[in-house]
Amino acid sequence: MYQADDSAPICGQAQTTCPYCGVGCGVTATLEDGAITAVEGDRQHPANYGRLCVKGSALHETLGQQGRLTRPRVDGAEVDWDTALDTVASRLTAIRSEHGNQALAAYLSGQLLTEDYYVANKLFKGFLATPHLDTNSRLCMASAVAGYKRAFGADAVPCCYEDLEEAELVVLVGSNLAWNHPVLYQRIKVAKTRNPLMRVVVIDPRVTDSCEIADLYLGLKPGSDARLFNGLLSWMATKRKLDKLYLARHTQGFDEALAAAREEASDLESVAADCDLDAEALETFYYWFASQLHVVTLYSQGVNQSSSGTDKCNAIINCHLAGGKLGLPGAGPFSITGQPNAMGGREVGGLANQLAAHMDYHTPGAIDRVTRFWRTASLTPTLPEGPGHKAVELFSAIERGEVQALWVMATNPAVSLPDAARVRAALAKCPLVIVSECVTDTDLLAYADIVLPASSWSEKDGTVTNSERCISRQRGLLPPPGEARHDWWIMCEVAKRLGYGEAFAYEHPSEIFDEHARLSGFENAAEIPGARRLFDISGLAGLDRAGYDALAPIQWPVTAQAPQGTARLFEDGHFATDNGLARLVPITPRGPEQRLSAERPLRLNTGRIRDQWHTMTRTARAPRLMNHRAEPFIEVHPDDALAYGVADQRLAVLSSAAGEYRARVRVANAQRRGEVFVPMHWSDRFTKQARSGALISGYTDPLSGQPESKHGAVALAPMSTAWEATLLVSEELSDELSDSAPWCESDYWARIPMRGCQRWQLASGRVEHDWLERLAAWLPEAATLWCEDAGDGRLRAAAVRDGQLCWWVMVGPPAELPGLAWLEQRFNDAELSDTHRRRLLAGCDDGAADTGPTICSCHQVGQKAIVSAIRSGDASVEALGARLACGTQCGSCIPELKSLIEEERSHERAKPTPETQVA
Repeated sequence: MYQADDSAPICGQAQTTCPYCGVGCGVTATLEDGAITAVEGDRQHPANYGRLCVKGSALHETLGQQGRLTRPRVDGAEVDWDTALDTVASRLTAIRSEHGNQALAAYLSGQLLTEDYYVANKLFKGFLATPHLDTNSRLCMASAVAGYKRAFGADAVPCCYEDLEEAELVVLVGSNLAWNHPVLYQRIKVAKTRNPLMRVVVIDPRVTDSCEIADLYLGLKPGSDARLFNGLLSWMATKRKLDKLYLARHTQGFDEALAAAREEASDLESVAADCDLDAEALETFYYWFASQLHVVTLYSQGVNQSSSGTDKCNAIINCHLAGGKLGLPGAGPFSITGQPNAMGGREVGGLANQLAAHMDYHTPGAIDRVTRFWRTASLTPTLPEGPGHKAVELFSAIERGEVQALWVMATNPAVSLPDAARVRAALAKCPLVIVSECVTDTDLLAYADIVLPASSWSEKDGTVTNSERCISRQRGLLPPPGEARHDWWIMCEVAKRLGYGEAFAYEHPSEIFDEHARLSGFENAAEIPGARRLFDISGLAGLDRAGYDALAPIQWPVTAQAPQGTARLFEDGHFATDNGLARLVPITPRGPEQRLSAERPLRLNTGRIRDQWHTMTRTARAPRLMNHRAEPFIEVHPDDALAYGVADQRLAVLSSAAGEYRARVRVANAQRRGEVFVPMHWSDRFTKQARSGALISGYTDPLSGQPESKHGAVALAPMSTAWEATLLVSEELSDELSDSAPWCESDYWARIPMRGCQRWQLASGRVEHDWLERLAAWLPEAATLWCEDAGDGRLRAAAVRDGQLCWWVMVGPPAELPGLAWLEQRFNDAELSDTHRRRLLAGCDDGAADTGPTICSCHQVGQKAIVSAIRSGDASVEALGARLACGTQCGSCIPELKSLIEEERSHERAKPTPETQVA
C-alpha cells in the first residue's frame, strides 16, 4: 500500500481519484523513479470502470515543479514557514480584536479534500466564531442543494450512476454531459446501445454534442425551464398520469404545487410558445415522461446558474414526486455535480448557510450539539448563531469594509465570480488577503498579502465525494515540491498559534476523517427530535491509518445498519422532513434579472468546453489540451453574425453593463438566434480581455445565493483590427521575458502553451509601418530570417540562436497559418538541421501534411486528416478509429467525428451529377 507521506520515491501502480469534475473517476497511476509517468482509468472503480476523459488521461502531463509555489510569501517577500504562520495568526488576531469575529472570512473550493474542508469549517465557525465561510461550490451547485432541501428535507442526491443505465428515459436538462461529464455520457451511450428501448431527451438552448444520443431535442428559450416543468406537472394531472397512491402516502403540498403550475402553464400551446418550442415535440416529451416509471432527469449548471435556479430544481423534483419516479432503480431527479469534492464540502458544512455535518444553523439543537462535540463552550463567543455571507454577498461585504480579512484556498475568485471588476476592487481594498495556492500564475495572487504554498493533486491525501454520494480516496503519491504543505496542516499550525492547538492536534488526515465520521453520527438518531440526519458515515469511524489508506469507494449513508453503504435513497418513501413526507413546492416562474434591451439585445450563455477545467491553472500545463479550442471564442448564429457584422474566425467584442469581452467568432447553427455563448475558462494569464465573469452582473437566487451566470445581456460588434499576427516564442526566451512581454500592449492577445514554446495570437487596431523594427523592440534576439510584403502588410520572420529556434512570427490572418505541429517540433530540436532551417519561414517541410484543427485530443488527430480519411472511404466512426485512432480512447470527439462524416455526405449529395449537368 502506498503511503501518503514525504518518503522516498516509489515505483509501481497506485489507485487514486481524478481531480476534475464531479463524476469522481478512479485513476490508476504508474510511478517510476518518484514521478507519475502514465495514468489510466481504474477498472475497479464504480464511477468509471476504467474509462477516463481526455482531461483525466492527461493528468500526468500537468505535473512537475515548473510554475509551482514552493515558499511562503509575506508582503511580496519570501519567508520561512514559521514567519508566515506567525504573521497569519498575528494579523488575524489584530483584525479580530479591533473589528470582531465577523470581520474574518474564508472562501474555499470544491478542489479541496474533505479533510481540508473539515478543518477550515471547524476553525472558522467553531473557534474563530465567524459564519462567513463559503465556497466556490456556491457558483455551481447551491441551487440544487436548496432544491433538494426544500423537497426532501436534506441535501441528499437520491440517485446513483447505475440509475442512468437502468432508466427507460434519461432527460438531460441544462447539461452538456458529452463535454462536461464525458464518462457518464459514455455510460449512457453504452446503455442505450444495450437497451434499444431507452430514450434520451436533451433540453438545452444550444445544440451540443450531447444531442448525438438524443431521441428528442428541445431547444428551449433560456430561462424557461420552470415553465416547461410546470407545464409537465399540469399535463400529467390533466392526462391522469399521476401516481396518486405515492402522492397520498409519501408527499405533501401537491394541491398547491398543481394550482401554481396550472396558473402559469394552463395549456400545452401557451407553454410551447413561452418556451419557444414546437408544441408537438413538447407533448412528445410530456408523454414519454408521464408514461415511463423509470425516468432520470439529470440537470446541471444550465438549471442551477439562474436567479431562480432553486425554483427550477423544484419544478423538476415536483414532476418526479407526482409520478412516483424516485426511490427505485432507474428513476429520480439527479443533480450532477461540477467539482470533484463539491459534495464533500457540503457534507462538512462548507457553505455559509450550513453549520456542520448536514446541520444548518436553524436545525433544532444543532448549535448546541456541534458546540459540545467540538468542545467550544468555554470560548467567548461560541459558535455563530446564524448563517454568514454567501459568495457574491461576501465580496460585497468586503467592499463595504465589513469583512477585513479573507483567506482564499484553492480557487480564483478574481476570475470566476460575476461582476469581476467589482470583485477585484474589493480584493484590492481588503486589508488582509491570505491565499493558499499551488501555482505561481493566477490572477488572484496580485491581491494577496500572504501567499501560502499548498500541495496539489498527486500530493494531497484524503477523500472526495462525487455526485452519487460515493466517497473515494485521493491518495498522496508524491511529496509536495519545495516547502509546499497540505492545506489541513497549514490551518492546524495557524490554529495552534491562535491558542487552539489541542483541538487541531491532527498528525494525519485519517484522524480528521475519523472525527468527521464521528460527528456525522453524533446524536444522529430518530428518537431525538429534529436530530435524524441522512448524512451519516459513522460506520467508517475508527479506521486506523491502514484502514483509511485501504478505504474502497463507498456511498453514504454508511452506518452499522448499512456497513456496505447505500446506493439509492428514499426507497421506503420516507424522507428527511419533520413528518417524513416529501414536499412539492408551488413554483411561479421568473425570467432572468439581467434584462435584454435595445442597447444589449443578445442573451449571453457561459459554460465549460471539452478539454479545459475552471481557469486552466492545471489543464493549460498539458499543451495538447489547448489544441481543441486554442483561443477564447464567441459562438454566434449565422443570422446574428450577418446582422451584427461579424465573421467566422474574425475578432469581435461583447459588451455588457458589467464589462467587455474580446474573442474570436465561431459561427454555428447550433446556437439559437439572438443568443451567444462564451467559455468560462480564460483569465488574464491567458488573454487580454476574455473573462466571462466580466460580462455577468451579480444577480443571485434569493434562496441559494447562486449567481445568474447563464443569463447575461450583451451587445456584439466586430473588433477593428489593422493587423493580426502569430508569434511563437521558445520557453527559454519566455522565461527571460518573464511577465514583461511587450506585445501584451496589443488590443488583443491570447497565449497558448505548446510543447517547447508559447504561442501568442495578437491583433491591434493601430497600423504598424515597420514590422522588423517592432520585432526588434519586442524581442531581445534579432531576426535572422525574414520575408516581407510591405504593400500587403504580410511578414514571416524567425530568429535562431546557437543553432536553436528562438522565435517565429507570421503577420497575417490566422487562416493563413501552416499547421503548427512541425514548428512546435523545431522548438524542441537541440540544433536545427540545414533542411529545417531553410523551411522555417514556410513553417513546414516540403510536402508535409497540415492536419488542421485538433478534433481528437487523446491522439492529436486534426480535422483535415479526418476529412481526408472520410473522402478516402472511411465514412464511419469505426473506420476512422481503425485508420487514425480518433475516438478510440475517451470517446469525447465522437460527436464531432459524426458531424464531419455527415458534412461530407451533405457535400457529396450536393455535387451535380452528369444528368443534372446535362439538364
